[in-house]
Amino acid sequence: MSFFSDIFKKNSKVKTPADLSILGTDVHSHFIPGIDDGAKTMEDSLNLIRFFYEKGYKKVITTPHVMGDSYRNTPEIILGGLDKVREALHENNIPIEIDAAAEYYLDYDFEEKMKKGNLLTFGKNYVLVELSFVNAPDNLYHIFFDMQMKGYRPVLAHPERYSFWHNDFEKYEAIKDKGVLLQMNINSLTGHYSIATKRVAEEMIEKNMVDFLGSDCHHTGHTELMGHALYEKSLHELLASGKLLNPTL
Repeated sequence: MSFFSDIFKKNSKVKTPADLSILGTDVHSHFIPGIDDGAKTMEDSLNLIRFFYEKGYKKVITTPHVMGDSYRNTPEIILGGLDKVREALHENNIPIEIDAAAEYYLDYDFEEKMKKGNLLTFGKNYVLVELSFVNAPDNLYHIFFDMQMKGYRPVLAHPERYSFWHNDFEKYEAIKDKGVLLQMNINSLTGHYSIATKRVAEEMIEKNMVDFLGSDCHHTGHTELMGHALYEKSLHELLASGKLLNPTL
C-alpha cells in the first residue's frame, strides 16, 4: 500500500500556482529571432518575453544554441540580436531586463571555442552547455575540468532529459561532485519530455541537486506548459528550498 501512496504523493498537484517571481531571472531560453530553433520573428520574441514579465520575472538571460553543424552562432551574432530585442522591448513598453549568453553544444569544436576564451557567460562566469541526447562525450569530465581551469563555471543544461543516465542516477551525483552546476527545465516536471524525465527531475529536487531553474522556452507551447507546471508540488518544493541561484543573477 505504501508503494501506491508514494506514487500518488509524487504525482499530486497543489491548488495554488507557484510564484515564479521568486526566481527573479530565467537562465535558459531562445528569444533572439531567427538564429536558432526558438523565436522566428520579433513578434514571437515579444509575445514570449511578455509572458515572463507577466509572471513576475525581472530579467531573462536568453541562450541561443551554438552548434558547429547547424547553429553557427558567434558572440557578434548573438549580441547583435540582443540589441534588437532590447530595442523592441523598449518600443513596446515591456519593462523587463534581458541579457544573453549561449547554450553551447559539446561537439567537436567546442574546445576550440573555449581555447579562444570568448565564450558567452552569465552571472559569475557561468557557461551553459548541453549534451547530445544520444550519449555523453567520452571526454566529458576532461571538458568540464578544462573549463574550470580557464575560469569558467560549467552549468549543464537540463540533465534530467538525458535518458542514457535515467537508470544510473550516480552519474548525476558524480557530475555534481566535479563542481558542475545543474540547470533543470521547469517543464520537465509536467511529464512533457517523458515520465522518466519527470521522475529523475523530482529525485534531483528531493536530493537538493538543482542549482538553476530554467524555462528552455522556444515557443508558446512551452509557455502554456509552464502554466501547468505551476501546480506541480515538486516545483513548489524547489522554489521554497532556498537552494536556487537564479535570484543571485
